[in-house]
Amino acid sequence: MLEYKFDTQLLIEGENLSENDISAYITEHIEGDCLLAVGGDTLIKLHFHTNTPWKVVEYCASLGDVYDIVIENMERQEKGLQG
Repeated sequence: MLEYKFDTQLLIEGENLSENDISAYITEHIEGDCLLAVGGDTLIKLHFHTNTPWKVVEYCASLGDVYDIVIENMERQEKGLQG
C-alpha cells in the first residue's frame, strides 16, 4: 500500500509566480511527497503525490489559471488497473 495514492500534475499560468513560494506553501500545508514545481514567473508545472489532490488544485487555482490537470490513482496502477 502506498502512503500517498494520488499522483497530481498540473500547469499554473499567472503573473509573478514563484517556484519557491509554491513549494514552501504546499510543503507546509498539504501532506504528500515527491513535490516538483518548475517553471518561470508566468508558468509553473507542478507534480505532487498526495491523498488530497483537491487541496493542491484549490491552492494552485488561487494563483492563476490551472489547466492540464492530471490526477492518477497509483494504487490502481500498481494493481494493473487503469489509474
